[in-house]
Amino acid sequence: MRILLTGAGGQLGLAVRRVVVGHELLPLTHAELDVADAAAVAEALATLAPERVLNAAAYTAVDAAEAEPEQAYRVNETGAHTLALACARRAIPLLHVSTDYVFDGEKGAPYVESDPVHPLSVYGASKLAGEEAVRRTHPQHFIVRTAWLYGPVGRNFALSIRAAAERGAPLRVVDDQWGSPSYAPHLAAALARLIATDAWGTHHLANTGVASRFEFAAALLAAFGLRTPLEPIPTSAWPTPARRPRNTALTSERSTGIVLPDWREGVRDLARCLGRRD
Repeated sequence: MRILLTGAGGQLGLAVRRVVVGHELLPLTHAELDVADAAAVAEALATLAPERVLNAAAYTAVDAAEAEPEQAYRVNETGAHTLALACARRAIPLLHVSTDYVFDGEKGAPYVESDPVHPLSVYGASKLAGEEAVRRTHPQHFIVRTAWLYGPVGRNFALSIRAAAERGAPLRVVDDQWGSPSYAPHLAAALARLIATDAWGTHHLANTGVASRFEFAAALLAAFGLRTPLEPIPTSAWPTPARRPRNTALTSERSTGIVLPDWREGVRDLARCLGRRD
C-alpha cells in the first residue's frame, strides 16, 4: 500500500518511517508540504497518487498555543480540513492523529471514543476543530486519539526528564495529573495496522495502563539508571499558560484487535534505545 505521510519530520512521523514495514511510505516533512496549503496538497496527491494518507502533521506546543492560537488552528484545523477535502475528492482514505487533550479530564476513569469532549486549552480546542473538520468532510477517515506521546527524538516529557536528571538538579514533577504515556514507535506500528483496514471512525490508541506524571518520571529515571532526587508536587505548584486536564487516560470501546503494550514497556524500550547511565 502506498501511504503518503505528512509531518514526516516530527517525532511521530519519524517513528512511522522507522517502524512501518510492508507499505511504501511517501514521507513529506512540513518544509516539503504545508498541509494548510490547498494547492500544494492537491499537487502532492496528484503527483504521488497514494492509496492512503496518514496525517502526522500537528502544532503540538501546548503552552505556546495560548499566545499564538492562529498558528495552532492553521495546522490543527485548517490543515486537517484541507487534507480531508483533497482526499475526499480523490476517494483516498485519511488517517488523522488527534489527542487526549480534547477531554477535560474530569471523568474519573479512562476515556472511550464516545465520551463527550470538552477541551481546556487552545491546543485541545484546535485539535478538536481538526477532528470535526475531518468528520464532516470525508466519510473514509480514521481519527486516532493518543496521549502523552514520547520517543527517542523530538521534544517530549521523557527526554526533558532525562536531560534535567543528567544535569544533576533535583526534579519536581506533578503527581495529580494522570494519563496514558504512549511510546511513539508502539503507536506507529499500531497506525500501520489500522490504516490498512476499513474500520472508519474514531479510535483511541495509547499504551495501556494509567500513570501520573510523577510515576512516569520515576519509571523513566529507574529505566535510565539515574538516581536524581524526585519530588512530587501538585499542579498548583507548577503553573503553566495552558490548563492541563487532570486525568485523560485513554481506552477503547472499538473491537479492532489493535492494542498497544503496557506503558512501562514503552519506558523500557526507550531506555534500551537510548542506553542507561549505570
